[in-house]
Amino acid sequence: MTSGRVPPAEAHQETQRRFDELVQSLVAVTSTELMAAFLRDLCTSAELDAMGQRLQVARLVDEGISYHEISRRTGASTATVTRVAHWLREGAGGYRAILDGVGS
Repeated sequence: MTSGRVPPAEAHQETQRRFDELVQSLVAVTSTELMAAFLRDLCTSAELDAMGQRLQVARLVDEGISYHEISRRTGASTATVTRVAHWLREGAGGYRAILDGVGS
């Protein structure tokens, strides 16, 4: 896809299908060890680090730590901190569920 162009509708459908398949795969994992293996095979080190950093940021935002301090502690940009805070407050509830211990 080139910048500024809207992808065809079927591209959105394919993205949704891939997302749904990924979600079903993650839900089917039955152990911590298998989840770790799957994530290591699926993601690059940078992707894993970024996701872990976002979760760390979400925890600190939830604790009421200032964005500047969160950025200093985690190395995340203030833009990332702001984005995570937004999704923690206004998102689909995933961060909140994890922070509240759902699934543990």
